[in-house]
Amino acid sequence: MKTNAGREILNSQLTRIIVGLVACILTVRVGQSVIHKLLELTSLDKEIQRVMSGVCVALLALISYYYLYKFYEKRRISELSTGGIIKNIGVGILIGAVLQSLTILVIFVKGGYSIVSINPVIFIVPALITSFTAAIFEEILLRGIIFRIAEEKLGSYFSMLISAVLFGAMHLANPHSSLTAGIGLAIQAGLLLAAAYIYTRNLWFPIAIHFAWNFTQSTIFGANVSGNTISKTLITSKIEGAEWFTGGQFGPEGSIQATTFCLVATIVLLVLSHREGKIMKPFWKTNKEKLAVAHS
Repeated sequence: MKTNAGREILNSQLTRIIVGLVACILTVRVGQSVIHKLLELTSLDKEIQRVMSGVCVALLALISYYYLYKFYEKRRISELSTGGIIKNIGVGILIGAVLQSLTILVIFVKGGYSIVSINPVIFIVPALITSFTAAIFEEILLRGIIFRIAEEKLGSYFSMLISAVLFGAMHLANPHSSLTAGIGLAIQAGLLLAAAYIYTRNLWFPIAIHFAWNFTQSTIFGANVSGNTISKTLITSKIEGAEWFTGGQFGPEGSIQATTFCLVATIVLLVLSHREGKIMKPFWKTNKEKLAVAHS
């Protein structure tokens, strides 16, 4: 009895989420610290060190997630399958870039976006790596661990809501953030990226959307991302105007049009997922259906 109870606790959704978060975050943080100290011993340029550190962090996040759940859940890690990876990443990058470009376009049309200068293309390389690293790490935690495992019990919609609220809350401590910005991010990224995972059942798709959204916003258009500014961008821009359509110091993702465009994309993905039977029901509905079948 005790053995069975212990096994149930170990394999419960909450335990698997906690173990996954602790293991992945700890692995990445410790690994990042060690790599940083090793790189400091070299004579490499600081930008190169940052790029190499970013690559290592991304690999650590992927490896720790892959092997932890491969042995813990005793299954094939299909959500990181390389089958169709080019399509998932390509379409994801296209969606993220288009959504962000439309957001900037609204600001431009209203006269709030102007180009100060065009910088060397080489400027985008460091940010290219760091943006992809951040996308991988956050998607592993939010969609790979929290959303995926919660969905088994709570179904797709409730798990979307939980992961979206957590994503928005994570960014409340960012510079120039606010409750409005947090809610906007919860809708834009929290809901959209969960919908992207549901549709493909593959993490590469939301990772690509996440990466392209941030990279296009900051490194291409030269805008702040979640209150943060990067020094080297392809375009040095000036953004001014009402906060509701520029996002203010938080960045364009704090604007009403960013939330609207992403919400439309979310609805489209959910409709497609529903048509293809990819939406998971919560346990109380599946249990009710099983009882109905048993009594029929």
